[in-house]
Amino acid sequence: MIRRQTFVIVGASLAGVTAAAILREEGFEGRVVLLGEEELLPYERPGLSKVYLRGEEPAESLTVRDADWFDDQDVELMRGVVAERLDATARTVTMADGESVEFEQALIATGSRNRPLEAPGVDLGNVFDLRTVADADRIRAAAAHGGPAVCVGMGFIGAEVAASLRQMDVDVTVVEIFETAIWKVLGRDAGDVMARIHADHGVKMRFNDTVDTFVGGAAVERVRTSLADDIPAAFVVVGIGVVPNGEIWPLSLTEDGGIPVDPTLQTEVPGIWAAGDVASHDHPAFGRLRVEHFDNAIKMGETAARNMLGAGLVHDDPHWFWSDQYDVQVQMVGVRPPDGTVVVRGSYEDRSFCAFSLDAAGVLRGATSIAWPRDVRRAIALVRQQVRPDPAKLADPGFDIRQFAEG
Repeated sequence: MIRRQTFVIVGASLAGVTAAAILREEGFEGRVVLLGEEELLPYERPGLSKVYLRGEEPAESLTVRDADWFDDQDVELMRGVVAERLDATARTVTMADGESVEFEQALIATGSRNRPLEAPGVDLGNVFDLRTVADADRIRAAAAHGGPAVCVGMGFIGAEVAASLRQMDVDVTVVEIFETAIWKVLGRDAGDVMARIHADHGVKMRFNDTVDTFVGGAAVERVRTSLADDIPAAFVVVGIGVVPNGEIWPLSLTEDGGIPVDPTLQTEVPGIWAAGDVASHDHPAFGRLRVEHFDNAIKMGETAARNMLGAGLVHDDPHWFWSDQYDVQVQMVGVRPPDGTVVVRGSYEDRSFCAFSLDAAGVLRGATSIAWPRDVRRAIALVRQQVRPDPAKLADPGFDIRQFAEG
């Protein structure tokens, strides 16, 4: 009797479910085991800070695949299990209850968790963070009683939560350690545009400031900042970044806690792969980096699954993502080199632009747009091809940047 191969996917995440789907689409007939910590069916997280938080769509709309799909595709979805240990030599994954699964190949798609805020009073009632459906439910329930609310952190998640709360008529104050909105990703100029948009919608922002203490009885009542300001707060949402869930990996992690993988998404152990937020990828164009975005999780899941079946693909996706805040959409592809230059078409002042990021050698490494989506999508192929565009043409809105590829 020939034993069927078993492929284990640790993490019922977007990357993990995508990989399971691709394995079946590509004809893999072996056993596919998908391990997930949450009891819910696997779901997409972007809506948690937007349409689901605002009550505009039900939880079912977030589901990646319905329950019947897992049965129809013979994917063994194990919900509510904690995978504690992966033995790369014995090829086993062991759960918290002692049960283990043997595998021939494994994909680690364990995602990330919210970075904790270390401040006195953080355990008071009505101090929330946002990672799960249950978290969003708690925030929405608090918002229903009115504000004021304090959002700690104004990266993408913090900014999206602030926007949603304002759309729910909640008074919002943001405390942000950096100098403007979404500074680490967008930089000063584009970040300032987003800060002005939030200000127009009534968000009060305190930049270059941090939380010193949460003050209250059973529940939070005020947030005291390092600049000695006291901000009234009926509830607080903390969003100061994430930490990759790499602890299951038995070998060395990267400095930021990611699982190092090569350009094909394989770890140093043949037949064991990583994808999504947890993967520290040796990207052929950008070097080693970790990406925490929806589209990247899908694309990595696809590549990893095909490579588990022997495709040998280099993952060179240039990392496109978006964020919806109020009636404004931010889009970005690639990266923003710290030593590069920025070429803008459109206008920061008009809040409608595409800013192209070139490295020191003039290679196009990324593009960011606000209310100017077309050129970011057109830049995806150019970033992948590592073109060196003419900056004057790049700045000209009448020039079709796709011609750089044709040239």
